[in-house]
Amino acid sequence: MNSVLSNYYEAIERASRDMLDAARAGNWDHVVKLEGACAVLIAQLKQSASAQSLGADEAQLKSRIMQRILVNDAEIRQLAEPWLNDLDEILAGRPKTLH
Repeated sequence: MNSVLSNYYEAIERASRDMLDAARAGNWDHVVKLEGACAVLIAQLKQSASAQSLGADEAQLKSRIMQRILVNDAEIRQLAEPWLNDLDEILAGRPKTLH
């Protein structure tokens, strides 16, 4: 798999993995930065996909890549939930209580 499209899918997967690593480290600023890079890659992929298609082998690899991206995304969301709850509390003007 070495087409332009496959390269985009692989780059998006790498960005997803990097986002997960940053989320695990609690580096949410880096997660947001990587999310922006991912959005650019996705836009470029969409543009390229309108001009070419994947072969059967590439389509299977794409499916496996997408599954890994979804697993990464689910873990990122799970890790982000407490951070987002804290942010909601701060924005609502309710200080976080310590127990």
